[in-house]
Amino acid sequence: MSNLHVQALHVHPVKSVAGTAPDEVAVEPWGLSGDRRWALIDAEGTVVTQRRHPRLALATARPEGGGAIAVTAPGMAELFVEAPEPGPLEPVVLFGKKVETVVAATAAADWFSAYLGVPVRLVHMDDPAVRRAVDPDYALPGEMVSLADGYPLLIATLASLDALNSLIAQGDHPEEGPLPMNRFRPNVVVSGGEAWAEDGWLRIAIGDAVFRGVRECGRCVITTTDQGTAERGKEPLKTLARHRRIGRSLAFGRLLVPVRLGTVRVGDEVRVLA
Repeated sequence: MSNLHVQALHVHPVKSVAGTAPDEVAVEPWGLSGDRRWALIDAEGTVVTQRRHPRLALATARPEGGGAIAVTAPGMAELFVEAPEPGPLEPVVLFGKKVETVVAATAAADWFSAYLGVPVRLVHMDDPAVRRAVDPDYALPGEMVSLADGYPLLIATLASLDALNSLIAQGDHPEEGPLPMNRFRPNVVVSGGEAWAEDGWLRIAIGDAVFRGVRECGRCVITTTDQGTAERGKEPLKTLARHRRIGRSLAFGRLLVPVRLGTVRVGDEVRVLA
């Protein structure tokens, strides 16, 4: 028996907004069910994230069934948004590439604009089966992704987080540690095993589902944002730059693509197949 198990699952319905931690969730070809199907865009149509607006960390979105979401944030009344009906497609820019989406109700734009203090709109990926392919440098034919940064799932391990926090404690900004896992916004958190073992996971099984390990996850400034206060520091990027530089990436966690669908649950054994 493996000593690796799912410690937590995370679904983030709105890109860069806090999400929920279900006990079980279905795996779809483009990620966990309901994960990152919504995003905010600015007046130019570019996707807005915590990179520019760290206060998004303090908002929370939860799925309400039928594709709808409920969103809360400090000082704001709860917002309920239904998945928009099929309609005109709105091209948005995500990491320099265009993705077609559908714009949500005006009330959602008003709510988020009031919260952030800048004009934004909420958009929805209506059909992830056809809207956006995984990075062709790493994808197999037909692999698709939601509005996540580039790949359907992110997996991270508690062993690696413990190792990183030990390095932070020995570094230039020990007062910033230890960091919680929510800094990294993973979909699947794994307990057990050795630190950084996930770097070598080429194929893993969780519950009924099987995943292809694609590459390490390169980290950005969002990881320096305290998800409970929206304040920024230096870590973990300073420590990752010193100890976890893989190619051009400051690496923490591994990116996955589903190859067999199913359901994953907290407590499931994680089996390394290759």
